[in-house]
Amino acid sequence: MAPAKILSVGLAVPEFQVDQNKVKQYIQMLFDSDARNLARLLPVFDHAAITKRHFAQPLEWYAGEHTFAEANGLYETIALELSAQAARQALDSAGVPASSIGAVVFISSTGIATPTIDAKLISRLELSGHTVRLPIWGLGCAGGAAGVARAAEMAQMMPGKAVLLIAAELCSLTFQRHDFSKSNLVGAGLFADGAAAAVLSTEGCGPAVLGSLSTLFTDSEDVMGWDVVDTGLKVRFSRDIPAIVRRHLPVLMTEACCRWGIERSDLEHYIVHPGGPKVIEAYVESLGLPVGAVAEAYAALAQFGNMSSASILFVLSKYLQNRLPTEKYGVFLALGPGFSSEQVLFQW
Repeated sequence: MAPAKILSVGLAVPEFQVDQNKVKQYIQMLFDSDARNLARLLPVFDHAAITKRHFAQPLEWYAGEHTFAEANGLYETIALELSAQAARQALDSAGVPASSIGAVVFISSTGIATPTIDAKLISRLELSGHTVRLPIWGLGCAGGAAGVARAAEMAQMMPGKAVLLIAAELCSLTFQRHDFSKSNLVGAGLFADGAAAAVLSTEGCGPAVLGSLSTLFTDSEDVMGWDVVDTGLKVRFSRDIPAIVRRHLPVLMTEACCRWGIERSDLEHYIVHPGGPKVIEAYVESLGLPVGAVAEAYAALAQFGNMSSASILFVLSKYLQNRLPTEKYGVFLALGPGFSSEQVLFQW
């Protein structure tokens, strides 16, 4: 059976572009009279390796009081718009007509909707009413890599059809105005908004998806995730994430390569989720990679921040623009709530 290939990638970000220093100053103004140890926490913004980001709303909006319902309403509207923009760009780039799409895989973790966004997107893009829908919620930063794997599997099951993968996240809407925890400050220093789409098919040219490995760590729910509170989704972060990467990733990578029947030395391409500079550094150090191997991850982080599941497709887009195909193996690497790891093997 022919492998599914990633034919194209489309990207979209909301209109409100913000400078990292301006966000830092704004958070300082908002929290100055309430947050303890604010001066000690503010360097998070300086060390995030981010120059600019895009938010769903202007900065002034985040100073107000907003219910979960209000923020989620914005999520439903804006995520649909960004998803449609990214999808149209991916379809046009791949030269794939709407009639050729057999399935839509929709990834998100920053808002809820029933019917899910993909249902409205099918109508917006004028796809067939018989299009298979696979909405996936709650995988967080690991969602983009997992989405590539699931979309590739579906494409193999649909010869003659293509699969449209979309990851849309509005992380900024989860900001908690009166949460003075370190986790909320770290989120405010890293998170951003955006959507990405990819078209996968067994026909055409592009990185060929050959396999995947999902890993769930036992008793690790406190490492990363959301706490649902009256005002929305409150971020949960552990400071131990880089240490977990260093401790476990070499073993996970060895196990994945063994399952795929390759050696770790066979891997040349690394598409890693830019969760933050410390996480990227942990990838580099634990796998013994040259920093240049993850240059696109750093570039995506600097220009767009951490957009959760969508980010890894932004990295892929930069990688495909910057590098020539070598017919060598590569891997997508991402971590998410659970605590979990997603590894996806490709050849390009």
